[in-house]
Amino acid sequence: MNFLRGVMGGQSAGPQHTEAETIQKLCDRVASSTLLDDRRNAVRALKSLSKKYRLEVGIQAMEHLIHVLQTDRSDSEIIGYALDTLYNIISNDEEEEVEENSTRQSEDLGSQFTEIFIKQQENVTLLLSLLEEFDFHVRWPGVKLLTSLLKQLGPQVQQIILVSPMGVSRLMDLLADSREVIRNDGVLLLQALTRSNGAIQKIVAFENAFERLLDIITEEGNSDGGIVVEDCLILLQNLLKNNNSNQNFFKEGSYIQRMKPWFEVGDENSGWSAQKVTNLHLMLQLVRVLVSPNNPPGATSSCQKAMFQCGLLQQLCTILMATGVPADILTETINTVSEVIRGCQVNQDYFASVNAPSNPPRPAIVVLLMSMVNERQPFVLRCAVLYCFQCFLYKNQKGQGEIVSTLLPSTIDATGNTVSAGQLLCGGLFSTDSLSNWCAAVALAHALQENATQKEQLLRVQLATSIGNPPVSLLQQCTNILSQGSKIQTRVGLLMLLCTWLSNCPIAVTHFLHNSANVPFLTGQIAENLGEEEQLVQGLCALLLGISIYFNDNSLETYMKEKLKQLIEKRIGKENFIEKLGFISKHELYSRASQKPQPNFPSPEYMIFDHEFTKLVKELEGVITKAIYKSSEEDKKEEEVKKTLEQHDSIVTHYKNMIREQDLQLEELKQQISTLKCQNEQLQTAVTQQVSQIQQHKDQYNLLKVQLGKDSQHQGPYTDGAQMNGVQPEEISRLREEIEELKSNRELLQSQLAEKDSLIENLKSSQPSPGTNEQSSATAGDSEQIAELKQELATLKSQLNSQSVEITKLQTEKQELLQKTEAFAKSAPVPGESETVIATKTTDVEGRLSALLQETKELKNEIKALSEERTAIKEQLDSSNSTIAILQNEKNKLEVDITDSKKEQDDLLVLLADQDQKIFSLKNKLKELGHPVEEEDELESGDQDDEDDEDEDDGKEQGHI
Repeated sequence: MNFLRGVMGGQSAGPQHTEAETIQKLCDRVASSTLLDDRRNAVRALKSLSKKYRLEVGIQAMEHLIHVLQTDRSDSEIIGYALDTLYNIISNDEEEEVEENSTRQSEDLGSQFTEIFIKQQENVTLLLSLLEEFDFHVRWPGVKLLTSLLKQLGPQVQQIILVSPMGVSRLMDLLADSREVIRNDGVLLLQALTRSNGAIQKIVAFENAFERLLDIITEEGNSDGGIVVEDCLILLQNLLKNNNSNQNFFKEGSYIQRMKPWFEVGDENSGWSAQKVTNLHLMLQLVRVLVSPNNPPGATSSCQKAMFQCGLLQQLCTILMATGVPADILTETINTVSEVIRGCQVNQDYFASVNAPSNPPRPAIVVLLMSMVNERQPFVLRCAVLYCFQCFLYKNQKGQGEIVSTLLPSTIDATGNTVSAGQLLCGGLFSTDSLSNWCAAVALAHALQENATQKEQLLRVQLATSIGNPPVSLLQQCTNILSQGSKIQTRVGLLMLLCTWLSNCPIAVTHFLHNSANVPFLTGQIAENLGEEEQLVQGLCALLLGISIYFNDNSLETYMKEKLKQLIEKRIGKENFIEKLGFISKHELYSRASQKPQPNFPSPEYMIFDHEFTKLVKELEGVITKAIYKSSEEDKKEEEVKKTLEQHDSIVTHYKNMIREQDLQLEELKQQISTLKCQNEQLQTAVTQQVSQIQQHKDQYNLLKVQLGKDSQHQGPYTDGAQMNGVQPEEISRLREEIEELKSNRELLQSQLAEKDSLIENLKSSQPSPGTNEQSSATAGDSEQIAELKQELATLKSQLNSQSVEITKLQTEKQELLQKTEAFAKSAPVPGESETVIATKTTDVEGRLSALLQETKELKNEIKALSEERTAIKEQLDSSNSTIAILQNEKNKLEVDITDSKKEQDDLLVLLADQDQKIFSLKNKLKELGHPVEEEDELESGDQDDEDDEDEDDGKEQGHI
């Protein structure tokens, strides 16, 4: 760093100039050295300098290091050094302390070098391919480098990985690595990869990430595990938070059931380490991610049901009522149980049945409310209990009725031994702690939310203020406290309760207006010009007065709608009234409360608005504004319209009841038809069974009848004639078939012999002429084998001829036998002929038939032996064919060699002829020039010519050979 500043400022670099030269020399060695050892040593040296001289190494060596990753992949050691060096350049984890004026510049170095590295997308793809290497010295630094890239420029690197083929799948393989260091760093890498990228989150989830992460958490000991469990839980949150597809996949994969063992905390005395508290906190947050009110209602509902069915809710309630649980875990558990039961009737009913392990046992709701109205409890815990109570009553009219019933006179325990939820709420409502007042008022307002029945029931509640004085209604007591000028938080809570109570409830409005002090108090509060702190109270008073006008049924002559409007116009002014009404929605804490159902406030003074009340304000603000500006005629018209609508509604309800009755009648008729159909089907099946039985009986009767008729016909002397004197027709047909088979076998053998004869003739014709001694010897051997084969074939032919003669004899005998049997069948036996003669004839025929069968067996055996001999002959022929093929190949090779030698000799002759021609022409030129040509030269040339001629003749003779 100092070197760079010195160079940039024009100052002498000092001794660090030598380091820059060293880095330059090392980069040159990496780029130009041919030996791998030299390059490896240079990269190792750059690695050692990269932490201290990060900028210089990054500027000069990055391209060379990337080149090393591309070209030297076979050597894991140099790849590991290069990856470590790039990690030191890009990462900000191990930066040395620098001066204040260059702190920002040093922090930007990582992002700048990352931008240079990922400018070529191939670099990231190369890094992904290196992660496939199993070598520890390559995979581990590769994981760290990619994690650092994602930390520096996450969205850009995520996009590159997303478009690279199998990019995410390669990273998922890290979770299956047997080395814990790589597996754990792989979890950190996937954390950075999945942050705020829904597409990658889906791919990772469908690559079986949930299964692997839950296995790791189980292996590490669930909540008792170390920081690895924490990292896995953070990754699971990344995958599930605000990702409906992954949440649905998680639920359908039955992974919610695997979360139950996380919350089996065991013995309370085992201690709660800081890591265990962190792990449980993240586990509870993960449950809340699945049942968050921000999720689609259908998805949240299915997850809530799954948590109840697998026992997860029961386990959370056990922690809720356990002793020795840290305060922050208890608070988060209350918030988690709140969202698991919110809006789910089954879960809400179960929560209502949970009892604390006390003597006598108390309902969990009562125990929690005791904490909420206790000012000594932590503020965060009280907020959590309020949220739990709100979620218990959310869309739960049954629970709302149970809470309100504890306030009614008939259900209050006379002995006073037990404290009910209603008593706790009333105690909090009128306590000296303003926060308890606010929480109790909001809790009671949720017991009345969208439930007109309970609003009317709450009017019956009477409170004993002091001994000797008559009881006061709860509604009157709330207005009394308002008029006493208590704290703003208390007054805001009570006004929110009253607005919720009176909205959509004309009876409650009448009760409120019946007290003659209420309307003057409200108009007085609205008309005064107070400070900014009181503006919110003025706005809420305006809202309450507007509700009293809009939901007024004009049952009180003193405070009819029109009279109240005139009062506002005289005392306050319509514009001023609407302006004061608008103070509510303009308040800074209004928008904050309207975002989430959970009352999440940093401190008690911020606890002003309730989430459900903001919805009510949004709904009523415009309606009240219109009602204030409407004239009496418009009100009359509205009332007429309301009356007609009520009449219309009554007609509609009448027709609805008629349709319901008709639907019930139709259902009854349908059921009757279905029962009649069933009876009809049963009767039809019974009829078909009876018909089939009758048919069976008929068939049996006909069969018996036929058998009896045959027996009567065949009695007498003609019984032996049907058997043809003991010889059955089946045996004769079988003999015919066997003779036909013998014929076909003989024809097949003859055809095979003809094929062999033709094959031998072809071999004779294609036999090579004896060119060499080897060929002549081979062909002589083949001729001997062929002669032997001929002899064997001749013997086979003679055997076949003899067998054919025997077969013809058998055929003639068979024909004679058939003729005799037919003649015998035609001529029926004479009744007077003796039985002995017939017996002798049949025995003769049987003997001849047995002899014929024996001969056919012998023929079959001979045919089998012939077929075996034929296969042996075939094998011999195949061997002779193979030897002939080998000889043919050798002959072809020799012919090719001879043709090559002939070509060479012809080329030599042509060359010699050209040379002689040249010599002759040169001699003539010498003679013409007058140069004397000696006779010796001529003689030598003549001798040379003679030698050439002799060579040529020899070559020609060799060519003819």
